[in-house]
Amino acid sequence: MLKAKDTAVSGLTKGVEGLFKKYKVDYIKGTGSFESANRLKVALSEGGEDELEAKNVIIATGSEATPFPGVPFDEERIVSSTGALSLKEVPKTLTVIGGGVIGLELGSVWSRLGADVTVVEFLGGIGGVGIDEEIAKSFQKILQKQGFKFKLNTKVTSLKREGETVTVEIEGAKDGKKETITTDVCLVAIGRRPYTEGLNLEAIGVETDKRGRIVIDEQFNTSAPGVKCIGDVTFGPMLAHKAEDEGIAAAEYIQKGHGHVNYDAIPSVIYTHPEVAWVGKTEQELKAAGVEYKVGKYPFLANSRAKTNNDQEGSVKVLIEKETDKILGTHIIGPNAGEMIAEATLAVEYSASAEDVARTCHAHPTLSEAFKEANMAAYDKSINF
Repeated sequence: MLKAKDTAVSGLTKGVEGLFKKYKVDYIKGTGSFESANRLKVALSEGGEDELEAKNVIIATGSEATPFPGVPFDEERIVSSTGALSLKEVPKTLTVIGGGVIGLELGSVWSRLGADVTVVEFLGGIGGVGIDEEIAKSFQKILQKQGFKFKLNTKVTSLKREGETVTVEIEGAKDGKKETITTDVCLVAIGRRPYTEGLNLEAIGVETDKRGRIVIDEQFNTSAPGVKCIGDVTFGPMLAHKAEDEGIAAAEYIQKGHGHVNYDAIPSVIYTHPEVAWVGKTEQELKAAGVEYKVGKYPFLANSRAKTNNDQEGSVKVLIEKETDKILGTHIIGPNAGEMIAEATLAVEYSASAEDVARTCHAHPTLSEAFKEANMAAYDKSINF
């Protein structure tokens, strides 16, 4: 399994190098740092140094896993997401600190391989930022049926490796109840932080906020002339597809003077089984904003393709504006949710109504029919449930 993973990673990485050659992009392997806003010094990976000059520079250095305070990753027993992808054996017990996307994805992998997984989360729900609360509760129930144990509203007060095990001290965030967990492996998944180490940003006056994110304007400009910034190292969700869209837009600003990213139409996916995916507003966000809305739901239990595949857990939930039927958000938990969310994202991008989707012919039998039926239920009623 790990060999297959390494093969996939290697193939994708070489694919990017191939694209560099195709588009005549010079690829210099090394660690760069700013000497001025348009001059970079590069410590080459193969030894030696080089200097580069450019009229325009885009910072896209990404992010790194945030360690538990005072406890560095050893990537053997106390691991980041990187280490969790390279464990030499299936641990009997795995404790995950953080019930967000990464923690649940990797916890799901090792749970399905036989590990006893416990997730410790400070908040009262799982799934992280952006997930609809109703979907999160359904998700938690499904994972519990798979064997997950959850300790919500719980904070970690101490983390220590002791030989071949890790001791995790936890405490109830509300009741103060203390408990000790001894685990074979502890995955720390409390978030990611911008990676700017060694860039020498202070030398060119690039502003960062309290969280270390590089401050940019609506055209991705930093406070240094000629220097733009995209991706995880600046604001917004830390998602590869969001960074890709920003990269295109930043290049368009340099080349044409205009570019655009619609941040209301950035999909999110949790790659567990079943998958969870969403785009647009959550129900709790609409309530907080005082928006009048309607809800349409459709279970995969009533979907022909899901029933045929015997993979029918979950549902589709569509949120629409009450007055106009405009689709404001879509939330899916179920088979191939990560693929299905593309249609919902297109609907949000083009301000489609629930009726627009409902009157669009969907092939039968397909999982996508569940999205159509949820939209039918939102503006009128579904016909197959």
